[in-house]
Amino acid sequence: MSDDSDLTAPDDPPPLSEPLRRALGERYLQYALSTIMHRALPDARDGLKPVHRRILFAMRELRLSPTGAFRKSAKITGDVMGNYHPHGDAAIYDAMVRLAQDFAMRYPLVDGQGNFGNIDGDNPAAARYTEARMAAPSERLLDGLAENAVDFRPNYDGTLTEPEVLPAAFPNLLANGASGIAVGMATNVPPHNLDELIEGACALIDRPELDDAALMRLIPGPDFPTGGVIVEPPESIAAAYASGRGSIRLRARWEVEPLPRGAWQVVVTEIPYQVPKSRLIEKLAELIQTRKVPLLADVRDESADDVRIVLEPRSRTVEPEMMMGLLFRNSDLETRFGLNMNVLIDGRTPKVCSLREVLRAFLDHRRDVLRRRSEHRLGKIDHRLEVLEGFIVAYLNLDRVIDIIRYDEAPRDALMREVWGRDFPRAMSEADYVPPAPGEGELSEVQAEAILNMRLRSLRRLEELELRRERDALIRERAEIEDLLASERLQWKRIIRELRAVQAEFGKGTAAGARRTGFAEAGEAEEVPVEAMIDREPVTVVCSKMGWIRAMKGHVALDQEFKFKDGDAGRFVFHAETTDKLVLLGSTGRFYTLPVASLPGGRGMGEPVRLMVDLPNEAEIVALFVHRPGVRLIVASTAGDGFVVPADEVLAQTRAGRQVLNVKAPARALCVRPLQGDHIAVVGENRKLLVFPAAELPEMTRGKGVRLQKYRDGGLSDLTSFDLADGLRWKDPAGRTRHEPDLTDWLGKRAGAGRMAPRGFPRDNRFA
Repeated sequence: MSDDSDLTAPDDPPPLSEPLRRALGERYLQYALSTIMHRALPDARDGLKPVHRRILFAMRELRLSPTGAFRKSAKITGDVMGNYHPHGDAAIYDAMVRLAQDFAMRYPLVDGQGNFGNIDGDNPAAARYTEARMAAPSERLLDGLAENAVDFRPNYDGTLTEPEVLPAAFPNLLANGASGIAVGMATNVPPHNLDELIEGACALIDRPELDDAALMRLIPGPDFPTGGVIVEPPESIAAAYASGRGSIRLRARWEVEPLPRGAWQVVVTEIPYQVPKSRLIEKLAELIQTRKVPLLADVRDESADDVRIVLEPRSRTVEPEMMMGLLFRNSDLETRFGLNMNVLIDGRTPKVCSLREVLRAFLDHRRDVLRRRSEHRLGKIDHRLEVLEGFIVAYLNLDRVIDIIRYDEAPRDALMREVWGRDFPRAMSEADYVPPAPGEGELSEVQAEAILNMRLRSLRRLEELELRRERDALIRERAEIEDLLASERLQWKRIIRELRAVQAEFGKGTAAGARRTGFAEAGEAEEVPVEAMIDREPVTVVCSKMGWIRAMKGHVALDQEFKFKDGDAGRFVFHAETTDKLVLLGSTGRFYTLPVASLPGGRGMGEPVRLMVDLPNEAEIVALFVHRPGVRLIVASTAGDGFVVPADEVLAQTRAGRQVLNVKAPARALCVRPLQGDHIAVVGENRKLLVFPAAELPEMTRGKGVRLQKYRDGGLSDLTSFDLADGLRWKDPAGRTRHEPDLTDWLGKRAGAGRMAPRGFPRDNRFA
């Protein structure tokens, strides 16, 4: 029996190994490059990703022209997946659906029949139910594929070939836009108006030194398929176009529709790009339910083939611009389109390009396509001229040709050996003719084969004249092509002519070519006062110990009994108005703001205040009061620290509130009182009272504060402010008002210990 070493053949290769870091890095880099080049980023030349390019090429192979018949989408996606794009039919169908959606593509490249989704955000029907064919712009993208305009490469299994890029007769990248997320980079190019793009491209050809300002006058901004109004300043758009990165504010288009008796309603006719209409309606309904925009009373979707969203105001006394300004800030009626023109240059190099660079990449591609098509046409002309020369030789020597064909055993070789009489075209004189060398004939193999394949009916005299005319025309065309290939000026002139032809077909003179997105100034975003939005009505605010809050209509008696949930009781009851704002202080020292108009009605038990603001579950409600502008407040913690803060500085703009008093556990916020005198009285849990001037308490907007009173043990119990000349007042346990006019014994400096409270002071150490 042999040992283990005998089990391994001596010529087996040693196991391969490499560091994990390098192995992962190389493999992830390959994945990243594949994602960037073959999935996420479009090509600057034709504006397409590989999946879109393969869809259009497969439809061309299926002969689905814009004027032809439709084919099932399942058939198209199946051919694309089987021949060119083996990544799943769902992804291919989703890509094809987007190419057919007129609300997603400014110039749709696919003509769809059936349910291809809608602007509401509904999904399209399955591929087995829908049909499609190419749209007219697709033909312009594919025009020239049969003329060697671009390079072809093998498909994924090497059985077929596919184009690396399409000839693209118009700047599709900017016309239809693109979006995608790769590894470490992304792209988001907005659609533009094709007529403006062609004007800009032609101007760039005529004046390569054209500055950005002049280019912006021709291409002022994006043109979204859903319309809308761009409210971004022109200088911001220009900066975004120059750098390739930026953002563009887009608003819905709306108008005021008058109603009887002075009423009115707003009708939204165009919504921002990439905003599903159903989601927009839901957001507007949520604003009504939560009363974030109290002026909005109702929203209705009356859309049919067009967009019609009706917004009803709660009151007709305000300006429509005021209501729409609030809706623009709180809903998707205004969005920002993030511009990031990160594209593949020459199909290989990712680069964030400016508007000029993208147009330049397209024009350079068109010039390359023009040269390749011209060279291909030149080869075709040379081949045809060779055949025509052979035909003409045959006509000049028809009897001899017939004799050879009838009697010679190898007529092709005999035709090639024979020396014939010739006819010289107008472009060639007899002096320019070079006779064949001795032993060589005048006809090539191609010419001999063409003569042998000639039909007998072509031997008419009229046919001979047609061949001579065709030969002369081809010679003239060949001279023109040679001039074109030799002159850069003629090439750009031809490109301009081709662009003008596309402009005539899809430009502003057509139904789909007119600009859809307008421009306007956003105006100053002024804060709209609540009083201007809602009717001013009296209410009674009721908040329980467990934090359930409601607003009852009218100013009811505050000493009456109110209903609460089992185990709950009242805590805050006061009068207010619907235009007021409530300020809530939590034990964490954070202030929250509640509009009275957004409080639930008083029919039920109300709603938890924690659903309206982000008050933590472990935090308690310390105070709840009506905000009064211009008032100064004293805030204090149980640790005996505090300061003065303006009431306007405690208002919060969000649910998260505003941190004003900084406290550290176990201390917590204790109270907030309005500053209403020249002195402040504080009392500790040890019943010691201290009175000091209010001027000694600093004014701050946020912080821990300063020491109010010194304690050996315990903390602050309560504080109040008053005028020293009027003395200090409080209520005793029996409800009677007590008055202490002489406070000399308790006067001192801030942060002192104080003295025991006067006789009759409440046992709970509270001034109120």
